[in-house]
Amino acid sequence: MRGLTSEEWVIVALSLRVGLVATLAALPIAFAIAWLLARGRFPGKILIEAIVYLPLVVPPVVTGWFLLVAFAPGGPFGFLSNGVLFRWTGAAIAAGVMALPLMVRAIRLSIEAVDRRLEGAARTLGAGPWRVFRTITLPLSLPGVLAGTVLGFARSLGEFGATITFVSNVPGQTQTLPLAIYAALQRPDGDAIALRLSALSVAVALAALVASELLARRMRAAMVHGV
Repeated sequence: MRGLTSEEWVIVALSLRVGLVATLAALPIAFAIAWLLARGRFPGKILIEAIVYLPLVVPPVVTGWFLLVAFAPGGPFGFLSNGVLFRWTGAAIAAGVMALPLMVRAIRLSIEAVDRRLEGAARTLGAGPWRVFRTITLPLSLPGVLAGTVLGFARSLGEFGATITFVSNVPGQTQTLPLAIYAALQRPDGDAIALRLSALSVAVALAALVASELLARRMRAAMVHGV
């Protein structure tokens, strides 16, 4: 299997940019939602949970169609249509929406695992809410935040259905690795291209997951030794 062509390197660079932007943009939103679901007690919580996790169970094409309706001219976010439709920014939005439920799930479980007694002890010693969060809650939940971030990045790299429905398959703009693999499979001579890009996709995703596990283990070891 020969090396990647210049056009394929463009696809790789675009995929990494879309994945990074999608993950970084979704991370604070995912943390806020995870915190709300983990610590909040309010009417309608189960409905919010269902809406957050909905992209995991509905066909990605449905999510892409909702995004298209929302960002099309005349939609609630139609004022952004020129900067989103058929552009890499739209691909990042689709990837971020699809990655968000996985990120929320991992971060929420990590927040719920934090011992509330430690937070209570800190408050009795005079620590304010922000200091308790900064010195206890956030450090103890960091492994879950990291896991959610890497899962979100890996999911963003593999996003296909919502992206192609929302912003189409435009070379150089929205054609990420999954879309390029799909396009290659439609060509009689595209098997070699599809194989190279598929192998690269697997390698990048595997590297991200291994890096996540190593960093999580290091963080856990550091916290244990710190205690």
